[in-house]
Amino acid sequence: MSENEDIKAMSFEHALAALEQIVDDLERGDVPLDQSIRIYERGEALKDHCDRLLKAAEAKVEKIRLSREGKPIGVEPLDPE
Repeated sequence: MSENEDIKAMSFEHALAALEQIVDDLERGDVPLDQSIRIYERGEALKDHCDRLLKAAEAKVEKIRLSREGKPIGVEPLDPE
């Protein structure tokens, strides 16, 4: 199993918390260079995972269409392309 294989099973919230911890660790500046590179790469994988989860969630979000009287009449994509 690759070093970042566990990321695929993470929820958005868990992946975001892990990414925030990496940012904090790197900003502190007391992490050895080789470890900084490794956790930076993990951060990139976490960011990509969060992006994929957000795009999947956005694809599921729909906007409610209203009639002239203000009554719901259906749904449409939130951001039609």
